[in-house]
Amino acid sequence: MMIEKISDAAHAKTTALAQWQELLQDDVALLAAPGAHHKVLLKRAHALHSDRVIDRDDLSDLLEQADGALAFAVEALLDRQSGE
Repeated sequence: MMIEKISDAAHAKTTALAQWQELLQDDVALLAAPGAHHKVLLKRAHALHSDRVIDRDDLSDLLEQADGALAFAVEALLDRQSGE
């Protein structure tokens, strides 16, 4: 019974992180609305933490990745505007 609960929790975490990563890698949405996309990433990461699907270290990693995506999008849009 206990092993089953651990297995279910691990599966839930794996699935949730895979869905979050899929959202992170949605460059079309990211470049269309960087700020809004970043906000969705942050909200979902915090929800995973609040729901105890991920721990504090995982949350920190997701927030860092979300910030990196935002920085990438801003840089890409600036490059596009400058004609590069």
